[in-house]
Amino acid sequence: MRILIVGGGTGGTIVANNLARRLAEEIRVGRVRITMLSASDKHMYQPGLLYVAFGQMMPDELYRKQQSLLESSIEFHVDPVEEFQLDHKRVKTANGRIHDYDVLVIATGSRIVPQEIPGLNEGGETFYSEAGAVKMFKALREFKEGTVAIVVGVPHKCPIAPVEVTFALHDYFVARGIRDKVHIKYHYPIGRIHTIENVAKWALPEFERMGIEYETLFNVREVDPRQQIVYSEEGTETRYDLLIAVPPHRGMEVIEKQEMGVGGWIPTDRHTLTMQGYDNVYVIGDTTNLPVSKTGSAAHFEAEVVAQNIASTVKIGAPVCEYDGKVYCFIETGRDSATYAMFNYENPPLLKAPNKAMHWFKTSYNKMYWTSVRGLL
Repeated sequence: MRILIVGGGTGGTIVANNLARRLAEEIRVGRVRITMLSASDKHMYQPGLLYVAFGQMMPDELYRKQQSLLESSIEFHVDPVEEFQLDHKRVKTANGRIHDYDVLVIATGSRIVPQEIPGLNEGGETFYSEAGAVKMFKALREFKEGTVAIVVGVPHKCPIAPVEVTFALHDYFVARGIRDKVHIKYHYPIGRIHTIENVAKWALPEFERMGIEYETLFNVREVDPRQQIVYSEEGTETRYDLLIAVPPHRGMEVIEKQEMGVGGWIPTDRHTLTMQGYDNVYVIGDTTNLPVSKTGSAAHFEAEVVAQNIASTVKIGAPVCEYDGKVYCFIETGRDSATYAMFNYENPPLLKAPNKAMHWFKTSYNKMYWTSVRGLL
């Protein structure tokens, strides 16, 4: 059996390593072959970008060589896919190579598209790329007083990020001794301050305690960088001195160009994680259109299900488990406290009070990630 994994992020890497261990004997005797195609030879720990934006991590701490994270039995190529030929069970890469497969796992992730909002690139700071996080850190370091506006594009990866950056901004300015000179205003696109109702209920009194103004039903229409005004689709506007933006996201261009899913999100069965219409094609992580958070933890849990089912299909001819929508999100609530949200399709999150122990667990996970992505945690 030829197993092809497209994408070397969290989900793709965990699937590959998990399969390599589950199918070690089948690989040894030549019954199974695992190949991974990626656009880069590096693997980034994406949650660390928020720490870079606040000077708590250096950019080079976010990376490892992708090959070093993979089991030796996995064939790895830096050669991004340019065309999925699903009906012929093959893909074509940028180097013109054809890779045939029996089972395909698509884990291509997502991309930011701030250019979809006029003026956002020129007028806003963001932490969703290395360059953006470094630029945001420098802007924060130079900021002395005025209004910091936080705006949120949709859809976006890591739904908890707008709340986390708000807490981080508050603590950052407190630590610098200028919190009384900074007005923080948070904007969110729906009728409460977070899409997950229990997160909104928990965060609202925290915002009020910290003196953070908030405006809901604020969908960003346009940013005027010269006048430093952000306008909403609803007809309101906010003046700012520093604009922090969570940019809108789309799936990868190759998915959109081939019309495999609206917005680049592939229609995916919520339990089997197979692509609609293709039982031998699995989709995980940000690439799916599932009603779950686009986070590393969702990709991790999905990857474990997919790997277990592919391996069991090889061994006994049938899958053995289903994905239940499980997500686990750490929530940084400042420089020395954190909480978490765990939920699935059926059960909403119940948040605990933030504490220092959870913060240290979160910071420890920044190091443990490299073990986790190898499928060892």
